[in-house]
Amino acid sequence: MKRFILLIALLLLTACAGSAVPRTPSALDDALRQVITAEALTGDPSLGRELPAIDDPLAQLGKQLFFTKALSGDMDVACASCHHPLLAGGDGLSVGVGIGAVEPDLLGPGRARSDSLANVPRNAPTTFNIGLWDEAMFWDGRVESLGKTAGLNGSDDQGICTPDEHYPDPDPLAGRDLVSAQSRFPVTSQDEMRGKLEQHKPNWVVRDHLLGRLGNYGAGAGELATNGWLAEFHKAFDLCASVEELISDENVSAAIGAYQRSQVFVDSSWRAYVQGDLGAIDDAAKRGALLFYKNAAEGGADCAACHSGDFFTDEQYYVLAVPQVGPGKDDGTYRDDDYGRFRVSGEPADMYAFRTPTLLNVAATGPYGHDGAYATLEGIVRQHLDPAAAVAAYDAAQLNPTVQTEHMAYNTARALAKLEENRSLGLPAIEPMTLTDAQIADLVAFMETLTDPCVTDPACLAPWVPGADDPDPDGLRLNASMPSLE
Repeated sequence: MKRFILLIALLLLTACAGSAVPRTPSALDDALRQVITAEALTGDPSLGRELPAIDDPLAQLGKQLFFTKALSGDMDVACASCHHPLLAGGDGLSVGVGIGAVEPDLLGPGRARSDSLANVPRNAPTTFNIGLWDEAMFWDGRVESLGKTAGLNGSDDQGICTPDEHYPDPDPLAGRDLVSAQSRFPVTSQDEMRGKLEQHKPNWVVRDHLLGRLGNYGAGAGELATNGWLAEFHKAFDLCASVEELISDENVSAAIGAYQRSQVFVDSSWRAYVQGDLGAIDDAAKRGALLFYKNAAEGGADCAACHSGDFFTDEQYYVLAVPQVGPGKDDGTYRDDDYGRFRVSGEPADMYAFRTPTLLNVAATGPYGHDGAYATLEGIVRQHLDPAAAVAAYDAAQLNPTVQTEHMAYNTARALAKLEENRSLGLPAIEPMTLTDAQIADLVAFMETLTDPCVTDPACLAPWVPGADDPDPDGLRLNASMPSLE
């Protein structure tokens, strides 16, 4: 009996000490170490960047602004309605519902517009790690750095172009970085937040009205029954200035930008593996990683050709011919269609091209594609492997019934034709390749290791969500209900 107890004790001691025992690298580990070295990977794309902490006063003001419905024209939607931390910085929908929701505080799959239309043309990209983008914002890059300084997230000497100026002229009012510049446009988008406010007027008129609403001056004076915004701006800026100077376009965008740039979630198991923990990911993920990084000639999927570096994107634009669902960006002749980067650049090669998304936290940020056409990682992987075959097999039943599909077949055929044209012209384009079901499962297993556990942990995300002790300057805070997470 004593020998048995001693044996159990030894086994327990061995198990407890197991994490401290160095693992012997396997053949998979050796092969991946060569890849990690060749690709100069660190596992952490935030290294060397100047990013604010969530407890910074400016980020705290940004959090309040991000969650108030006062920044929408009809006071029924907040930035967080489509980019909520508890939904991994997105909304969980293929194409979002901004203004006119039946239940304004209901988020996730049950959210619907009162006229049953999904009214935001594109999938809501996650705001998580948004401060790591250097080149541009949005699926079509319409907010773009014209000359970035490395590590400063779009801060540059040559400026930032935005939809307020003719492309590619710099916008003198863009703000200090790409994220601040981006934050100025959801409030002017008819479908996202603008609503009926100052219809058919320039963007600056809309912004001035909203600033006056917060500051109780100008066109927006008296619109808030409760207004404690001036005190909150003083906390963040500590300036002796007039209300118009303090509650300004520049300061609002800087605060919202600081809040979003504080959302850094890069502590994934892949990062741990790259930094030396051989047991951080399993063999399926390791096989998937090799497929991800090997090119077609080596028997791989060549994913890293576009999803490159520690941030897993080259920030460029490609035609993938994802099924064209949803309302699309109105391009006149072709209804419910979306021409992607072409709408910004006017370059024929950019027709139906969209920006390469980052894969960090990808397991939590579906649906996938510029219009959220795919509900699963497997589905979007198969689209990459053979767009024509994936489109032919596409099942629209994975979409919410409110997502428009009336013109899907015609518009998607045009996107496929454009992909073939780009191939024939020798332009960068995806070439069909074949992988087994087991290999696709390995690729998905690898991509699942790119997610920081914090992004699915409400307690870990709590600092980015206003709590009972946080100021609510106007009583219009989004108090989200998410039945899908309950």
